[in-house]
Amino acid sequence: MNRGVENINSSSAGSGGGGKGLGLFRATGIYVGTILGSGVLVLPAIAAKEAGPASLLAWALLLVFCAPVAFSFAEMSRQQPDSGGIAHFVKRAFGRRASAVAGYLFYFSIPFGAPATAVIGGNYIAHALGGGRETAVLAAAAILLAAFASNAVGIRMSSRIQLALMVLLVGLLALAVALAAPHAKAENFQPFAPHGYWAVGGAASLLFFCFAGWEAVSHLAGEFQNPGRDLRRATWLTLVVVGTVYIGVVAASVAVLGPQLPGTAVPIAELLETGLGSLADPLTAVAAAVLTFGPINTFVAGASRLGSTLASDGVLPQALARGGGRGQVPTGSLAALAVLTLLSFAAAVAGLADMQFQIGAASACFTAVTAFGLAAGIRLLQPRTAAWYGVIVAAAVMVVVLLFSGWALVVPLVLAAAAVGVGMSFGRRSVGIPTPETTPEPVPDAMPAAVLPVPAGQPPAAAHP
Repeated sequence: MNRGVENINSSSAGSGGGGKGLGLFRATGIYVGTILGSGVLVLPAIAAKEAGPASLLAWALLLVFCAPVAFSFAEMSRQQPDSGGIAHFVKRAFGRRASAVAGYLFYFSIPFGAPATAVIGGNYIAHALGGGRETAVLAAAAILLAAFASNAVGIRMSSRIQLALMVLLVGLLALAVALAAPHAKAENFQPFAPHGYWAVGGAASLLFFCFAGWEAVSHLAGEFQNPGRDLRRATWLTLVVVGTVYIGVVAASVAVLGPQLPGTAVPIAELLETGLGSLADPLTAVAAAVLTFGPINTFVAGASRLGSTLASDGVLPQALARGGGRGQVPTGSLAALAVLTLLSFAAAVAGLADMQFQIGAASACFTAVTAFGLAAGIRLLQPRTAAWYGVIVAAAVMVVVLLFSGWALVVPLVLAAAAVGVGMSFGRRSVGIPTPETTPEPVPDAMPAAVLPVPAGQPPAAAHP
């Protein structure tokens, strides 16, 4: 695939800072907007119902273990930026068939996760405006359409919008915590673990929905102006911002709302109302819109580029490869993703799928694809370094979290089977795409393009990543 080589060369050329790619602050805005998503609007209540105040441990543990996950993907993306993201890493580590599975898990998780995210935001906006179900549905549809429209105009314009929204969002959440803090009660932390500490594992599985996103940004690494420098810096900044906001908001929710927390559908709204009264409604609507738009915007951006790459690799229809070059809009993949997402949203509106099913399915897919990418990192990163040891620990944690997914494991298993069966059949029909699995070669730390496998019948210049 020529585009993979072009991404590498373009990124290298831009590493001096003279390119027109994403700078540090816009990159951080994308990161924060991806990780700090709509889950914080509803999951503090769901996690508290699952594990009581001990759910705080699940939030804290996931945050700690997200550090090696985040830096592992940043390091792999820094060494070789590519729009294929995790699918690209897995292909280099384990071959084309495994790459197809990882790619399907991420790409087709969006039609589950995006509608659930939009519905969460729509419910909050309806609550703030005093509207009913119709208001919630219209607000959710507007959020989805805005995210796809934002990506249709290009990633650079989208990143400017997201940076401004993230600054506003962090300010609103900090305000919610500060105003609610005087109403905190120590007795609301008792009993601390009413369902036992084993329930913390179940809560962590659900909460991964709030920590997914590091893998999404890996698909955008080729758009960075200086990926070698800014990926690490953006990762540090994002961990600090997200960690502070999550722990602050969740601790305030438990301390202020107490036994009411598990039963509320809008915990952040109630937190704001505690400090601001009726003035909280417009702020709640704004916070909900920003929190839901941000992650949908970035996940759609990453997935649309991944879909284009998968189509060029022959595991999705070739029509989806249209417009996938660096700095371009992947129109084919974006259009397909929009159709699938809107169909899933329509099913949710019609009552054929509920929000918990969609969140569970998306979380299971994100956890599985993250574990896949980390397993690739064990082979691709230089052995016996801090990053290498970190990725081993993170991969083990992700497997444990995945096992707590329960019934939701069915979704990634079905997608994996589709990737091996239906996905590989596209490859057999594609010209110049080999059917047998390519055996991965040992990869040195620098990851030069010369070690990449070359499809049969193509000159070296068209090497696949």
